Amino acid sequence: MIDSDRSDHLDAKHNRTREQRITPVKRWVAYIQSEPPEVWGPQQNAVVNGQLTAAQHVATSAAHQQHVADVAAEIRAARENDAAGESTSLDDS
Repeated sequence: MIDSDRSDHLDAKHNRTREQRITPVKRWVAYIQSEPPEVWGPQQNAVVNGQLTAAQHVATSAAHQQHVADVAAEIRAARENDAAGESTSLDDS
């Protein structure tokens, strides 16, 4: 029963977290539907540009970037295999 209680607790937490993430998105949708693109467009551009700038300033080594690319390639290959009806594990490589 302890595992079941923990699972229920985590499910409830994930649902709360999901709602907390979705609420601002819904507010933004309502805002862009009520305002012309000339108003919200520059605001959205500023947010996106800020995120891109922040991402460019993250100090990651070439080895880490290659590791991320390798993991992403493994995930894509596993998904393609699953879609083709093949069953493979990421640990098999």
